Amino acid sequence: MDRDPYTAAVLRLIGRIEETQQGALEQAVQAIFESLKRDGVLHVFGSGHSIAVAQEAFHRAGGLVPVNLIQEAILSPLTPPAVSGRIERLPGVASILLDRNDARPGEVLIVVSNSGINAVPVEMALEGKTRGLFVIALTSLTHSRAVPARHASGKRLFEVADLCLDNCGEEGDAAVAYPGWGGKVGPTSVVTGTFLMNRLICGVVERFLAEGLSPPVYMSANLPGGDEHNRRLEEQYRDRITLL
Repeated sequence: MDRDPYTAAVLRLIGRIEETQQGALEQAVQAIFESLKRDGVLHVFGSGHSIAVAQEAFHRAGGLVPVNLIQEAILSPLTPPAVSGRIERLPGVASILLDRNDARPGEVLIVVSNSGINAVPVEMALEGKTRGLFVIALTSLTHSRAVPARHASGKRLFEVADLCLDNCGEEGDAAVAYPGWGGKVGPTSVVTGTFLMNRLICGVVERFLAEGLSPPVYMSANLPGGDEHNRRLEEQYRDRITLL
């Protein structure tokens, strides 16, 4: 039986990620692990629908505790797109956001943006590097290379980050076409982005275990002992994580 076209598209992209992103994933995992082993915190940022990928890393059962989500509702789908979309293109916003978060030299910042062309994600990466952070872009290289930058530098996110993780999505994000219709449906960037994010987290946990260390991982709050376990770990990082 033929697969549903959206299922086929997502599985194809995950297969492509597995084929092409192993080296970048290993570098990203090592950078995050080395920072966390030194009591650092992983910082994650996304705007628009990319915020869902960033949120996947934060305060999540089975996820890492030392994760600081840099989040503002005005850059998310909670704000009307006529407003949030325009703000994402404004210069100067990223430095304001970073000023509200305790991001320290040597720590890792993941900037999620499917297109990687708007001012805020590009400036978030640039500002992060200025502050001594190791910046990882999670983006679509196919889309980003096909469109011009909206940042004054003329650079796109993948061009300014220290390391790039490609979600392997196609130009325009939507991946399913139907005969006789010129449009496409079925965006894939959130699915592949959260897949990559959780691949990173699993890889970091593997590094902790390989060195005989206990990984700081959340239990589900809906399991016995979960609340107590999570509170103990959160106390170690409460002063570093803005949303706790």
